[in-house]
Amino acid sequence: MNVEEQWTTIYDYLTSAELWTTIGLAAFKIIMIIVLSMIVVRVGNNIVDRTFHNSIREKAKIKSPIVSERRENTLRKLIQNVLTYVVYFTAVVMVLSQLGLNIGALIASAGVAGLAIGFGAQNLVKDVISGFFIIFENQFSVGDNVQTAGVRGDVEEIGLRTCKIRNWTGELHIIPNGNITQVTNFSVHNSLAVLDINVPYEADLHVAEEVIMQVLLEMPADFPEIQSTPELLGVETLSTSHIVMRAIIETLPMEHFGVAREARNRIKTRLLQRNISIPAPRLVMYNKQEAADLMAESAMRGEAHE
Repeated sequence: MNVEEQWTTIYDYLTSAELWTTIGLAAFKIIMIIVLSMIVVRVGNNIVDRTFHNSIREKAKIKSPIVSERRENTLRKLIQNVLTYVVYFTAVVMVLSQLGLNIGALIASAGVAGLAIGFGAQNLVKDVISGFFIIFENQFSVGDNVQTAGVRGDVEEIGLRTCKIRNWTGELHIIPNGNITQVTNFSVHNSLAVLDINVPYEADLHVAEEVIMQVLLEMPADFPEIQSTPELLGVETLSTSHIVMRAIIETLPMEHFGVAREARNRIKTRLLQRNISIPAPRLVMYNKQEAADLMAESAMRGEAHE
């Protein structure tokens, strides 16, 4: 076959109706796959949003509506991400199939490559598995205040591989899920404000108790986050210089800090109004002559007792 015949064959092939019909049909199928995948993702996300909005809050067994809303947001985002990944992965496989690639061989090759990569990515697999357990066991949700891996703060994001926790000074800590082995969640149950009030020994203890109890009973009217009547437990410790009285106030999760600060401020003010001062360490200084006189006087008293 000479060059002219080769060019004629190529020209006939490129201008044949069958070729362009096949290309057009394949292009149409690819476009339809892309469009349908985008529609499925959008419709699926809307269904997930509607399902969580209408059903999760009604059926949730968690008592706190705040916790329920946080868990709803976390699960909704996770399901939407998984749905997006699955749909687009399936769309890519279908597009490759329309391009004439052997999908079976491609998947088999990907499986072998994935196995090889898996041996070198054990930590990644561990992080992903831990992320699933964190979410579905409801260990904590976005917005919770937790302590884990040596960090305490508010959970900003829960991903399949990492969690982001921001502490109260603003630093953002990104922790791999595999490193989260123990979690303390401060946002699940109500918090308890513990007040230790120092009262001097010379003060009338009954008057001090009356003042403290009066302040405690006034607190719920100004702080709706207080969940039960505050309690004055009584004398907690007999120190060398003062008496320690303990009171407790139950609040909504993580609201006890502000309540405790205000309670201490009010108790201090009321005690001073009743001439009960807050005991504090005092330093008495003497010059050498005064110290010698005091020591001599103390020695004389000791001899007199003998």
